[in-house]
Amino acid sequence: MSNPQGPVLVIGDRAGQLASALIAATAGPPVLLLGRPELDFDRPGTILPALRAAAPALVVNAAAYTAVDRAETEPEAALRANRDGPAALAAYCGEAGIPLIHVSTDYVFDGLKGAPYVETDPTNPTGVYGASKLAGEQAVLAACKRAIILRTSWVYAATGHNFVLTMLKAGARTDHLRVVADQIGCPTAAPDLADVILRIAARIRERGWDDRYAGLFHAAGAGWTSWHGLATAVFEEAARHGRAVPVVEPIATADWPTPVRRPPDSRLDCTRLAETFGLILLPWRNSLSKVIDMALSQRGNAPTPPPGL
Repeated sequence: MSNPQGPVLVIGDRAGQLASALIAATAGPPVLLLGRPELDFDRPGTILPALRAAAPALVVNAAAYTAVDRAETEPEAALRANRDGPAALAAYCGEAGIPLIHVSTDYVFDGLKGAPYVETDPTNPTGVYGASKLAGEQAVLAACKRAIILRTSWVYAATGHNFVLTMLKAGARTDHLRVVADQIGCPTAAPDLADVILRIAARIRERGWDDRYAGLFHAAGAGWTSWHGLATAVFEEAARHGRAVPVVEPIATADWPTPVRRPPDSRLDCTRLAETFGLILLPWRNSLSKVIDMALSQRGNAPTPPPGL
């Protein structure tokens, strides 16, 4: 059964962007992280024993298969991580009455709406990754009445593997970059998303569950830009640390082909999150400045890049 005084149990990799941001948070309820090998979606037999031992008040699933292109050749792995594992978590939480916050993605949409997506818009993923995440959403909602799905987008942090860090490394290595300019979305700093998750968890801990909390919510950084715009902003922020600013040439998606078509416009409307929980993520440009400061301080602001990206 649910343990109201238990920890917020985060499922994920300690090196993952969101999981590391959640355990680094200094405010909010106590957080416990579980990942491989103790809890491994590729080994379903580990899931229930780990959950029972943790006796959580609330579970956050921050684990996912996120290799968008590789998922096309590894669909089974993507489904295990993005559908089957979350389904098992949701089944346990549903039976025990434990609230579950599951993180999903803007890639459940095809990006053709031409306006920010709301939670009730039709989904239409364009590849295996998006389809597996959509299947995970459906499985979680079917198995757990106290499930909150947070769709987010373009997540970045000062650690891990993400576009922002890739740009910093590339910009230290070359004075000219080509970046796609006709795909737009809402960059989201992992610490901001972690803060929203823990505020929701604290609200549930203090006030109890409310059925208005269940279902889909969009949770992304305020404002929007293109990949080219984000890259340009990265270098503007890095220049404050004495980094050279490369030329960033805007290119079309057709000039940078990938195995899976990316949504050209995956902006998310986060009104429901604000109306239900009173929460709004910070403007992406403000958060980017903080993440760049953190990333470059961790790297000693070294002007000499590492080999490769």
